[in-house]
Amino acid sequence: MNTLPKTGAVIFTGNSHRELAQLISSRLGVALGDADVFQKSNRETMVNIADSVRGKDVFIIQTATKDVNNDIMELLVMAYACKTSSARKIIGVIPYLPYCKQSKMRKRGAIVSKLLAKMMCRAGITHLITMDLPQKEIQGFFDVPVDNLRASSFLLNYVRTSIPDYTNAVIVAKNPGTAKRAQSFAERLRLGLAVIHGVQKEAESDEVDGRHSPPPIISRTYDPSSEFEGVPGKPLSCILVILNF
Repeated sequence: MNTLPKTGAVIFTGNSHRELAQLISSRLGVALGDADVFQKSNRETMVNIADSVRGKDVFIIQTATKDVNNDIMELLVMAYACKTSSARKIIGVIPYLPYCKQSKMRKRGAIVSKLLAKMMCRAGITHLITMDLPQKEIQGFFDVPVDNLRASSFLLNYVRTSIPDYTNAVIVAKNPGTAKRAQSFAERLRLGLAVIHGVQKEAESDEVDGRHSPPPIISRTYDPSSEFEGVPGKPLSCILVILNF
């Protein structure tokens, strides 16, 4: 069924996942737009759009792969090319949002997902469609509407229909941060839940970072014999308390 706007719409894709774009266009019954995305000899990204996008809604399908930085540049250049060609709307369809896991400040690092959001908005994207953001707060980094779709229903249906003995399985959360989502899957599948708990060890450079407050306390042992000669110091006793619950 064709559900694209009646005002006219064009679907473009980068080089990240052309097979996905072809499946989406065939499902909608619309041919992909004519856009040539390539790299020059110095690896600069070049985009040539052959179809007219004036006054039309443009959908750009691009996701993150191992060559994530090149995928981002293709998306930004394509969006800006459509913006300068007077497109009515530019909708970015990004199943896996690049840098979505770098959404928190750590030491002297950067919130890269916020930086990417500002770049995408300035490039001309007016609407974003993505899936399964690790943090819902990422939507607030964008100045445009964001649709955060969920793939859990499709995954649950796949488990029920394709895994014959799934009732003997256990849902495992790799860390306490993912326990909430794992619990949601476990409840809907009526399975047990296991959580792998561990403390991430900080790097030595982080341990001596000057931003730690308060600074570590250096313990000192007081020896009474150092002040009064001839008077032996009394040894300190150690008490071990064990509580059983």
